[in-house]
Amino acid sequence: MSARLEGFEARVADRSLRVCVVGLGYVGLPVAVTFASAGFRVVGLERDEPRAHAIARGECPIGGDEPGLAPLLVEQVLQDRLTATTDARLLHEADVVIVCVETPVEADHHRPAYRALEAATRTIGGLAREGALVIVESTLSPGTMERRVRHWLEEAGKKVGVTLAMGHCPERVMPGRLLANLRTMSRVCGGDTPRTAAAMRALYATIVQAELDEASCVVAELTKTAENTYRDVNIAFANELARVCEAVGADFLEVRSLVNKSPGRNVLVAGLGVGGHCIPKDPWLFAAAMHERASPEHALSLVPAARAANEQMPLHVSELVEEALAAQKRALAGACVAVLGYAYSRRATTSATARARPSSPRSARVGPRCASTIPSSRASPRRSTTSCATQTPS
Repeated sequence: MSARLEGFEARVADRSLRVCVVGLGYVGLPVAVTFASAGFRVVGLERDEPRAHAIARGECPIGGDEPGLAPLLVEQVLQDRLTATTDARLLHEADVVIVCVETPVEADHHRPAYRALEAATRTIGGLAREGALVIVESTLSPGTMERRVRHWLEEAGKKVGVTLAMGHCPERVMPGRLLANLRTMSRVCGGDTPRTAAAMRALYATIVQAELDEASCVVAELTKTAENTYRDVNIAFANELARVCEAVGADFLEVRSLVNKSPGRNVLVAGLGVGGHCIPKDPWLFAAAMHERASPEHALSLVPAARAANEQMPLHVSELVEEALAAQKRALAGACVAVLGYAYSRRATTSATARARPSSPRSARVGPRCASTIPSSRASPRRSTTSCATQTPS
């Protein structure tokens, strides 16, 4: 198979394509399991050896309640359609390589931290077979596929468009609904050429029962980062409106209800900020596209401002808790505060990335004891001795 992808759709139809998924985390493992259940032979490449061995035995390493994932993994392993390994040499046997590695941002300057992506891409460029299709599902800053992924692949020995095809199909899953989101959420199939995008659509049509739109790589990058940036900005406005209402003594929910009666208005519910893996990070990936191109005076202003507005909300809520306690002549230190909905989402099964956490060195030092619950059908109440503030279940 050349980079022109001759016969690709036929090999998708008869399931003779061999798939390799690089990175078996909360995105990669469901992708590998789902393609295997669709009839493809799948190899999962995972650098964490104990994790790879566990998956190869049919043991699901993803905690929490993920409906259907664990039994589907066992089924595919027993049917010999899915295996997991640390041996990157098996990349040479794959017709399609799907990259699902973390793409965080640096904590200090919020620029993309692509160490895992670069390592994976360079390895693929050196070991993938000629004619393979490389698809990145990891969320990327707009322009990354052309400026970085192409460069890493070609520096390792391949030529995109000649010996390799390249595409971007950003994931759209969330913890607690991994398989459901993977199967039912629409996707953008961004290719380095229209032919690549069409091939990607044919491949993903075997596992996705939703719209699949063909586009360029950069349009796919923009679509994913823009949708989460849009959400972050709208949450920030709701939080700012709530603070204004608080300052002037108005009921935020009443104001919100009346504003939303106006056509085209949809003010969200204010809260403790933004948690989770994607929305706090993706706006920085979105903004990074401008940081690398524009002079400082042309840098984005709205996106960083929205991030700052949301990031300060846990501290603000902590201050409200302290004020409420003071009104009852109680000190923050030693008080017990019930936190209903400690996780960032009603479907989340972990407190990781939750905003109901110590919001400042001071609150962590003198904060209350907390009894917190994570809303889940199988979760039991959990107690925390860290400082936290109240959060309304979402």
